[in-house]
Amino acid sequence: MTYQETLDWLFAQLPMYQRKGAAAYKADLDNIKLLSEYLGNPHTQFKAVHVAGTNGKGSTSHMLASVLQEAGYTVGLYTSPHLKDFRERIKINGEMASKQFVMGFVKKHKAFFEEHQLSFFEMTVGMAFSYFATKKVDIAIIEVGLGGRLDATNIITPVLSVITNIGIDHTQFLGDTLPLIAAEKAGIIKEGVPVVIGEYHEETEDVFSTLSRKRNATLYKAYDFDLMSMQSDLIGSYQKHNIRTVQVAFSVLQGADFHVGIQHIAKGLKNVVKNTGLLGRWQILQELPKVICDTGHNKEGLTYVMEQLSKEKYKKLHIVLGVVSDKDLGSILPLFPSYATYYFCKPDVPRGMEVQLLRKTAETHRLNGKAYPSVKEAFSAAKKTAGASDLIFIGGSTFVVAEII
Repeated sequence: MTYQETLDWLFAQLPMYQRKGAAAYKADLDNIKLLSEYLGNPHTQFKAVHVAGTNGKGSTSHMLASVLQEAGYTVGLYTSPHLKDFRERIKINGEMASKQFVMGFVKKHKAFFEEHQLSFFEMTVGMAFSYFATKKVDIAIIEVGLGGRLDATNIITPVLSVITNIGIDHTQFLGDTLPLIAAEKAGIIKEGVPVVIGEYHEETEDVFSTLSRKRNATLYKAYDFDLMSMQSDLIGSYQKHNIRTVQVAFSVLQGADFHVGIQHIAKGLKNVVKNTGLLGRWQILQELPKVICDTGHNKEGLTYVMEQLSKEKYKKLHIVLGVVSDKDLGSILPLFPSYATYYFCKPDVPRGMEVQLLRKTAETHRLNGKAYPSVKEAFSAAKKTAGASDLIFIGGSTFVVAEII
């Protein structure tokens, strides 16, 4: 199979959650344990930091990797979803795994995958862990895909667990209250492994405190630390929480024999995009008119994004907006400004919400604009309408951003 044929086959196997939604969710670790044993348990052959959270886990994972790279370590980085190329999920020191590796891995193990009906995510996790073990990374940053307790990445025993924050998202899998969701995220806390919690929430603090005590895991509350202010090349006021979480994480890792100095942290935070290739976090695509995109897509994430957007200077605001079909519009649409001109669209994935449904629901929240059959057509219309002193924002879904950048 060619690289594209390999990807087409991967995407067709027990549909990937990001594209299909609930049909792809598998609520147990049986298959990933079976796969890992078949592969020789590669997850036991490298050190790791495990990162969960409703928002910020991607940015935090990339920040951690960037700092470790600056300190001279060979760093694996596993994240999801990808925006443009599947291989964005599996990197070492910012370099994506080769197409040859992806093709070879699938070809070698395809019969096993099919026999046991492994999901896209399970295969991808196995691929990443095998790659990191083969390349003998010093440490890997492993981002949780969904939840924590039952996520396929949760077979690792890391040197540190990080939980960025808790918000209402994926309620059909994780529960519909903050304590229930926190309990699922807290499932990554392991016996004797320290854990850093990034943000405070009254409803979830006791969940983390109780479970960490039960598992003899030293708990570090990043929000209780008084730290030196640091800046990152990941623009957006919401990144201040992730920066603080990363700073506390390294104070713990330093005690675990990782030689990371303040200079490495400062330089790593300022070179996240350069070192890791991260895309889509308050990314400025052009000027005159200014075009900004952000992958924030739930209430908590979009609250921060809209706060950042309110600080921008412009004559008129144009918003290209698309979402997925299981999105709770009642929680996110009130966050958007009613004075903007909207260009509604459907992301090109099966999960994409029908654009007329989005437009009609948005109108009930006084968000007015036209519907377009594709993201590109919506963006094209926005560019034709916007003046040089205007601002175009693109968001609502990772998939909307992926089609533009």
